[in-house]
Amino acid sequence: MILDPRQIPQKNKAFLTGLFLAKFSRAGFRRLGFTSFVEAYNAFGFALGLRPTSIKGYRDEFDPLLPNQRIGWNNRQPHPYRRSIYEEYKDLDLETFAGLVSSFVGYDENAWSEVQPEKKKQDGGSLFAKRLITGLAAESYFEATMPRLDEFKGCALLNTTRLGCGYDFRLDPQPSGDFLAVEVKGLAEESGSISLTPKEHDTAEALADRFFLFVVKSFRKKPRHEIHRNPLAGTLKFRRKETRTVQISWHSSV
Repeated sequence: MILDPRQIPQKNKAFLTGLFLAKFSRAGFRRLGFTSFVEAYNAFGFALGLRPTSIKGYRDEFDPLLPNQRIGWNNRQPHPYRRSIYEEYKDLDLETFAGLVSSFVGYDENAWSEVQPEKKKQDGGSLFAKRLITGLAAESYFEATMPRLDEFKGCALLNTTRLGCGYDFRLDPQPSGDFLAVEVKGLAEESGSISLTPKEHDTAEALADRFFLFVVKSFRKKPRHEIHRNPLAGTLKFRRKETRTVQISWHSSV
C-alpha cells in the first residue's frame, strides 16, 4: 500500500477520494470539514483538475462494495483497476484515510497546526475545507474557466501562486501588451468576507486597471464567479484590520 502522495498517480488520487467518500459517507466529508457531499465534490473536483461529477461517479462506483445505504452502480461491477484500489485501501481507518486524501491537495494537518491558535487546532477538518476552497480549488477553477472569459481572451497564463508577487496569476496579452494580474479568492457560501494581504493590496493599488480580483462563490452548491477589475476603486469596500499574534516554540541546546 502506497501512502506517500508523491508516489500515487494523479488518477488514483481521484479514485481514492471517491473510495473515501463511499466508505465513510457523511462521517468522511464531515471529518474534512465539508457540510455535504456536493461541497466535497466541488472542492476536490476542481482541486484535482476534474469535473466535480467525476468524484461523485467514483464514489458511486465503489458503493456496491461497501455496507452503506446507497445503491451506487448496483447494475454493474467496478472496473477491475478500481477494484484493485479498493482491495488495497479498503481497511484504512477514518483518520488515516482522511490524512491521505488531504495530502493529495498539499495539506499537512500536523505542520499547519504548528502555527494555529489552540482553539483552531481542535477543528482541523474545518480548517482543511476552508483552505482548500479559498486556495487550490478556487485557483484551479480560475485556470479551467479563464480561456472562456472575454476579459482575458488571447492571454497566456502563468501561475505565480508560489512566487510571492502579490497576485496568483500573470496574464500576458498576445502578441504583446502590458501584463494583467489576477488574485483569486474562494468562498463556500454565496456571500462572505475576503481579505487582501498588505502585498496584495499594494500590488492592486500600483497596477490599478491591470489588477483583477476573481472571486469564486458557492462551493457548497454550484461554484460561480465574479470579476472585479481595479477592486480598490470599485464597489468593494476594504477596511484596514490589524492583528497581532504570538507564536510559541520550545528550544534546547544539543
